[in-house]
Amino acid sequence: MTTTAVRLPDDLYQQLEEVARARKRPKGAILREALEAYLELRADYEIAVERMKDPTDPVLTEAEFLAELGWKL
Repeated sequence: MTTTAVRLPDDLYQQLEEVARARKRPKGAILREALEAYLELRADYEIAVERMKDPTDPVLTEAEFLAELGWKL
């Protein structure tokens, strides 16, 4: 595992400390989870953008999408 340093504004660091204390987790674990979530969201976004460029990939309404999943509104 690699270590890295990050500079945070005081208010953001304070929020990080509060979350870590409330969850009884190390600050590094909270930062790791946040970075993992961000990277996953970004990857999903990039996939969505590429799919929107594909004219053969249909764009579904929310209702159509949920229906494909077997959900009802």
